[in-house]
This record gives sequence, C-alpha cells and structure tokens, in this order.
Amino acid sequence: MYIHQAVLLQEAIAGLNIQPEGIYIDGTFGRGGHSRLILSQLGEKGRLIGLDQDPEAVAAGQALAQQDQRFQIIHADFASVAQIVSSLGLTGQISGFLLDLGVSSPQLDDPDRGFSFMRDGALDMRMNPTQGESIAQWLKQAKERDIADIIKRYGEERHAKRIARAIVTERDIKPFETTAHLADVVSKAHPAWEVGKHPATKTFQALRIFINRELEQVETVLPQSLDILAPQGRLAVISFHSLEDRLVKRFIRESAKGDDFPANLPVTVDMLNPKLKPVGKAVYPTETEMEQNPRARSAVLRIAERLC
Repeated sequence: MYIHQAVLLQEAIAGLNIQPEGIYIDGTFGRGGHSRLILSQLGEKGRLIGLDQDPEAVAAGQALAQQDQRFQIIHADFASVAQIVSSLGLTGQISGFLLDLGVSSPQLDDPDRGFSFMRDGALDMRMNPTQGESIAQWLKQAKERDIADIIKRYGEERHAKRIARAIVTERDIKPFETTAHLADVVSKAHPAWEVGKHPATKTFQALRIFINRELEQVETVLPQSLDILAPQGRLAVISFHSLEDRLVKRFIRESAKGDDFPANLPVTVDMLNPKLKPVGKAVYPTETEMEQNPRARSAVLRIAERLC
C-alpha cells in the first residue's frame, strides 16, 4: 500500500472557504487526502465530486463513496470538468474547485507505473495507463530533435541535446523498457551533476509532463472554472512546477483584469467585467511540512474567487 501525504492540506481547504451545503469538486482525487478534509467540513446536504484519470485512484474513490453518500467519484481527467458539470446540471453552481497538479506519491512510489528513476520498473509514465502510448513506446520512434525539445521545454534542462543524442544512440543498441535503463543512460550523458539532485530528474519530469499533456490540460481547465463556479465560488490550485504555476498565475491575473479594450478608449472599472479576484498571496509549505514531506518543497498554492 502506498501512502500519500496531501500537500498544503489545511491551507488549500481553508482557501476554498467551505460552505456546509455547498457543492465542491476535487479535480485530482488521488488518494482522497483533500477530499476527506472537505467532507469533514460539509453538512448533510453538502456534496463533493471527485475526478481522477488514474484507475487506481478511482478505485480508492469508490471505496470512499461507499462510506459517504455525499461523495461520488468519476473516472475522467480534470480537463473535461465543464462537460461533466453540465451533464450533472450543475453549471454555475460549484462552490469550490480544487486542483492538486502533478504526479501523486502512490504513482511515484509504485515501480510498475514507471514514473520514478529511484525504483526500477516498466517505463510507462501514463497517469491513465489505459489510454495512449507509454514513454517507452514513444522513445522507440521519436526524432532526436523532438526528444531534445521536450526535455528542454518541460524539464528546463540545459543539456537536453546531449541527453537526447545519448538516448537515440542507446535505443539503436537496446530499446528502452525500464526506468533504470533510461536513468543510467541520462546520468552518463549528463555533464554536470548537481549536489543532492539526481541527474535524470529533469529528463524524467519532462517526459512525464509531455506524455500526459499536463500543461495542455492545465491551460484547458482554467477557463472552464469560470463557467462551473457559482458567484463567490473559489478556485484553489496547487502547482509543483514553475511552468504550471506560471499558467495559473497568468490566468488569475488576466481574469481579474477583465476584458481588453484599446488603450485610448475611456473605460470605467465596471466596464472591464473582471471574472475573478485573487484571494491573498501565493501560499508555500512551511519548513515543518517540507521536513515531513520533501515532495512539498516545490509546491505553491494560488486561490481566486469568482465574481458575480
């Protein structure tokens, strides 16, 4: 059994400003850490909907749904949230929408999922292993320049070209099937090992983000929050990567600014039609949380409220 410590748990739920009879969505159920705290603050008429694309997370959610009738789990990625909410007849009625982005601890800790270079397992990396191709399959036919571009873009790895060249050279000798094989090739190709950081960290991160279309999903879901949230409904997003956080920060800023008008046009504040207002500043883990859960180190929480 793999234990998952929900990051910024108290801060995220406090940011949602739970209303006892409200309707909430946990867009990344995982193992239900955030969901259970939301349920503990809901009244009998409150409702929580969990979404997750990982079949193992859905199984955990089904167990929770059997224990608590206020909760239901849906096997879907969060990028389809507007469609799901519409099918439930709840558009514009959601009191709070939570997103805990990135990979979960159970996914990292299970070698069969292929997310981590720390444990040898099949090179997969799909959050939903029932859809699409694995990283192993993609690496068999990907062009060297595409591999380098992905490692640089999503991993912000300075040595992306050198690593990509090593990957292509090696696969002609022996196709990549395990995480240990890929981690070893990347490590040998990396010319500058950082103290306390595995040289394959950025490459594995980049490949995972790419194969799961993580940034594209974030870009897709954020505008949907404006449609599903009720007035004064809250959006809370926990990011673990600078590229994710940049998207969230920009979306909240632009939604709070309102519509674009020509620079020379006299426009009042009311005419701007802002959709969101930021709630407080970005929230980061405490030193205590980072000591207890090292995976919280890069986390940042941003909260916004839907305007009328």
